[in-house]
Amino acid sequence: MKRYINTALVYAILAMIGGVFYREFTKFNGFTAKTTLAFLHTHYFMLGMVFFLLLLVLEKNFSFTNAKTGRILTVYHIGLNLTVIMLAVRGIAQVLAMQLSPAASAAISGMAGIGHILLGISLVLVLLQIKRKV
Repeated sequence: MKRYINTALVYAILAMIGGVFYREFTKFNGFTAKTTLAFLHTHYFMLGMVFFLLLLVLEKNFSFTNAKTGRILTVYHIGLNLTVIMLAVRGIAQVLAMQLSPAASAAISGMAGIGHILLGISLVLVLLQIKRKV
């Protein structure tokens, strides 16, 4: 359970850093349009902090964690961080008005998509583990 609260704390800090980076980077560059940088904050808060706080409560009530859970959550971390990194890359390119080649744009989208797929699969696997204990 301690690992879940520590992980939630790390993601809360990353969420705040992402929010400050979005605000200051766009302000510094005089950018006022929409950018994917705005989603760094919410992805880390909801899929990072809130998710692990919920796991903490569920672990306290159902004791679902086992060796397999650690491997699943490793995939979850990879998926979440890959997604957020690609959001940052896309957002920085938007703010700096970089002209990405179609291949580079597709690569960024593809990597973000892989991150989302890893998130989705690991989320379902964790829910199935919890379901078995309920």
